[in-house]
Amino acid sequence: MTENKKIYFVSDAHLGIDSEYSSDTREELLINWLDEIKNDAIEINLLGDIFDFWFEYKYVVPKGFNSFFAKLKELSNSGITINYFTGNHDMWTFGYISKVTGANLIKGTIIQNVNNKVLFMGHGDGLGPYDKKYNFLKIFFKSRFAQFLFKQVPSSLSFKIARSWSESSRNKHDYTKSIDYSDEMLVKYANTILEKEHIDFFIFGHRHIPFQVNIGENTVFTNIGDWLINFTYAVFDGNEMKLLDYKGNPVSKK
Repeated sequence: MTENKKIYFVSDAHLGIDSEYSSDTREELLINWLDEIKNDAIEINLLGDIFDFWFEYKYVVPKGFNSFFAKLKELSNSGITINYFTGNHDMWTFGYISKVTGANLIKGTIIQNVNNKVLFMGHGDGLGPYDKKYNFLKIFFKSRFAQFLFKQVPSSLSFKIARSWSESSRNKHDYTKSIDYSDEMLVKYANTILEKEHIDFFIFGHRHIPFQVNIGENTVFTNIGDWLINFTYAVFDGNEMKLLDYKGNPVSKK
């Protein structure tokens, strides 16, 4: 890893829906953040659910986001590696996002060795046996059959259906509450990985709750929160993984 260069992580912007802050406001902040980190970034990992819903028909994709895509393309062209991880809200991308941004499309998790530190990263959905109902649905939604069925629905209707699903899912969760780290499904999953191999840093999104906790003997688990309410991200300098908010303030470590 080049000296003074850093690796950044962000997830769960859910662009396309308005929440406490409008989608346009959050997109603008995200673009501003990308501008602020571009001088020392060697790699930027978008860890899933950047969009609240994404589906690519042959000639139709969700409208908007041109400024965001243009910024990612600019950074990619400048030599910064952009990795786009699919999440549970944007798994139905089939090449368009990669084409317009220059990002590497990644489905699932990856392990990366940086400066002799082992990083395990992904969106975080469907890992381990802890959410059997969702794991079953994920297998179905990833199938070509499900994608074929969805393509038969006119885009004007299918996007409304998807928005309704997404809103229903969000209403069932309160992402702002603190959690019991010993019972957190992604922490439990990380511990099962540590039984087989050493990992220095786990980095996930999905849960919308920004936190860091030490697990195992010498491992740091980071959930990078979201870009809906918390506006948090993680940054790795080759030695330390920091969890920060948009203004650069550290998020307290548990």
